[in-house]
Amino acid sequence: MSPLSPYAARLFDPLRRWLEQLPAHPDSAAVAELAWRFPMHTENGRQVRFVPPQADGLAYECRIWESGEVETRPDNWHDFFNALVWFRFPKTKIAVSARHVRAMTPAGEARGPVRDALTHFDECGIVVLSARPELLDLLRQFAWKKLFVEQRAAVQQDMRFVIFGHATYEQLLAPYRGLTAKAVLYEISEDWLRWSEEEQLVELDARLAADLASGRYARPGDFQPLPLLGIPGLIADNEDPAYYDDVWQFRPGRKSAVARAPLA
Repeated sequence: MSPLSPYAARLFDPLRRWLEQLPAHPDSAAVAELAWRFPMHTENGRQVRFVPPQADGLAYECRIWESGEVETRPDNWHDFFNALVWFRFPKTKIAVSARHVRAMTPAGEARGPVRDALTHFDECGIVVLSARPELLDLLRQFAWKKLFVEQRAAVQQDMRFVIFGHATYEQLLAPYRGLTAKAVLYEISEDWLRWSEEEQLVELDARLAADLASGRYARPGDFQPLPLLGIPGLIADNEDPAYYDDVWQFRPGRKSAVARAPLA
C-alpha cells in the first residue's frame, strides 16, 4: 500500500493553520503556549488549558468541565492531534465534552450508547459534504465502486472530506488497509463550496456542535462507516478500479440509511 507522508495528505488541511505554528513533532509545551495565545473557554466558562496527565483520579471529561484542563501526554501524537482539533473545532469539542459530563454519574464512570457515540466521533469522526445528494446516497448505500470509480470525477469535484477525529489524524501518519472513519453526512449549497476554507470550517464547527449537543447522534451506529483509503487521490493504489474489489475493506455494510442533514 502506498503510504502518506506526514502532513502531506489533503486530509490534514483543516489543521494546517495550527501545524504551521508548531514544531513538526508532538510538542505539548508548544501546544500549551498556543492555547494562551488563542484562548478557548468551555461551556461553563473555564479557559481551556493543556496540562500533563494528573494523578488525582479525576475523570478526563470531568477535569475539563471543572477546570478547563485537557490532559495531554508529552511526545504523544494522539494527544497532540487532540489538542489541534480543539483549536480547529473548539465549539464541537466543547459540546462533546459537556455532553459527556451530562451523561455521567457523579463518579464519572458510567458508559452507554450516548457516551460511546461521542467517543467514536471524537476519536474517528469525519464530515462528508456535498451539494449533490445522490453522491451522499451512494455512500449511505455502501456502493463503493459506483461512488469512487464510476463517479470518481464528481467525488473529487463535488465532495469534501473533513476529518474531526484525532485518532484518525494519528492513524493517517501510517495508514493501513481497512482504516475506517465514522462519518456525518451534510448536504450543502453550491454557494457554500465557493466560501473560503476558513469560512467553511467555522460554519462546520458551529453545525457539528449544535448537532452533537442536541442528541442527534445517540448511538455509534448513527454514523456512516467510511473506508478512508478509498477516497480518490488519497493513495496511489486506489487509482486502479480493482482496488475497490477488496470486500474486506469495502464491505457491503448495513443498508439502514444515515439521516440526511442539510448544512445552511
